[in-house]
Amino acid sequence: MKISRRKTLTAALSLAVVGTLGLAGCGQKEESKPASAASAAPASAAAVPAAPEPLKVGFIYVGPVGDAGWTFAHDVGRKAVEAKYGDKVKTTFVENVPESAADAERVIRDLATQGNKVIFGTTFGYMEAMLKVAKDFPDVKFEHATGYKTADNMAQYDVRTYEGAYLAGIAAGKMSKSGKLGVVASIPIPEVLRNINSFTLGARSVNPKATTRVVWVNKWFDPGKEREAATTLIGQGVDVLMQNTDSAAVVQTAEEKGVYAFGWDSDMSKFGAKAHLAASVIDWGVYYNKRVGEALEGKWKSDTTWWGLKENMIDLKSFNASLSDEVKKLIADKRQGVIDGTAPIWKGPIKDNTGKEVLGKDAVADDKFLHDVKFYVEGVEGKVPG
Repeated sequence: MKISRRKTLTAALSLAVVGTLGLAGCGQKEESKPASAASAAPASAAAVPAAPEPLKVGFIYVGPVGDAGWTFAHDVGRKAVEAKYGDKVKTTFVENVPESAADAERVIRDLATQGNKVIFGTTFGYMEAMLKVAKDFPDVKFEHATGYKTADNMAQYDVRTYEGAYLAGIAAGKMSKSGKLGVVASIPIPEVLRNINSFTLGARSVNPKATTRVVWVNKWFDPGKEREAATTLIGQGVDVLMQNTDSAAVVQTAEEKGVYAFGWDSDMSKFGAKAHLAASVIDWGVYYNKRVGEALEGKWKSDTTWWGLKENMIDLKSFNASLSDEVKKLIADKRQGVIDGTAPIWKGPIKDNTGKEVLGKDAVADDKFLHDVKFYVEGVEGKVPG
């Protein structure tokens, strides 16, 4: 069973459901003017067919759109749909929707009732609510991010964030003077562990002595706790930070303390120009444009999708000027190797941090293995929280 980054947010979040409707790409129609007697069309003239109604597409966000991070990246994807399809679509989004069953179901059902024919739920915790509503609206196409359940009218999609984390690790391994790296982590689930491990594998591919320390904040978005965790890691001698959380607090703290960090899910360079080494950027628009296009053409089908570098859905971007051409070439070469399959990230032998072999020599991890990562690889300090 695939466990995702968003499963662990619960109704304990006290955020109110804010119904922010972002209606765009649906330009106003010109009102018809009454015809004069002299210009009135003959009764026998064929009526001009009415322009087709735009396809209504709804998006549900777990957090505020803001200007960086997970939800921000999804909203950039929504805007990409508007830019591509113009007045053929009409998009709506609702932000700050908790993952509680009641809140999620209410908002999803409301969007379906309003006539949205494609609805994207952008966090794991919406899965059961979306599945329930999908049964009541068989003519609506539902899309659920990071889950594992599907139906005839409900698809599942995700992005290979671990690929961006690995490339960031290469930069970290080269730029760290102490060899001590740190990760501000959210929840100890396979997705996050996979990212921490991939970051470490990338760093140790260029600096075998590099180590990674982890501080868990047990939330996806909590700038205060993220800042505190970053400060703790820096105090332990860490000079390059990565995060698997949603705010820009880690980059801001790195800027203040004179160490390096990476943007996560989106470019965060404006929050720390000197600290920001690069950003692992998700382009949700790649997927959203494809699926909305299929809906417009009547070709949409339920499916399961997990895209990454090969499909241009994630990449390491916004490089700091301090990164040498040598480092950039290392990253570019590995990136191409991942894309063409000649240099897979998870290729054995790989050991966990107790010395146990988890992937044999020359073995390449399949998606089932990657979805069930519950350990730290060699080089990550400490134990995975229970």
